[in-house]
Amino acid sequence: MKKIIALLCILMFAGVAYADGDTAFTPLDFSNGNTITPANSSSEVPVTTISETEAVGNGNIQNAILQLDNAQVDIRTELQNYRAKYSDVDAQYKLIKAERASLHKQVKSIEKRIKNIEKAKEKIRKNML
Repeated sequence: MKKIIALLCILMFAGVAYADGDTAFTPLDFSNGNTITPANSSSEVPVTTISETEAVGNGNIQNAILQLDNAQVDIRTELQNYRAKYSDVDAQYKLIKAERASLHKQVKSIEKRIKNIEKAKEKIRKNML
């Protein structure tokens, strides 16, 4: 049942696409400048003309795109600066972390030596009594 419904939908949409008799994919002829006409058309009926307001609008769009490009370049530069700063801070963090671990080992070693000296003193006191 589902296959039949799907087949009917495909046939219906295909029929709608070819209903006007002229295919939707007629090649266009751009050779005459401002007008767009089908290539196989014998009459020069303009489909679309470009007016001055559209040309100015296109210039505004191009300016907007240029401004966005410039903003993107600025943001990428800022990103590189932050990455460099992050890298520096990360290197400092790793250095401090390694130094902290080294100092922690030294503290533990010294505390162990002090405990050993305390134990030795206690043993000597017990032997004296």
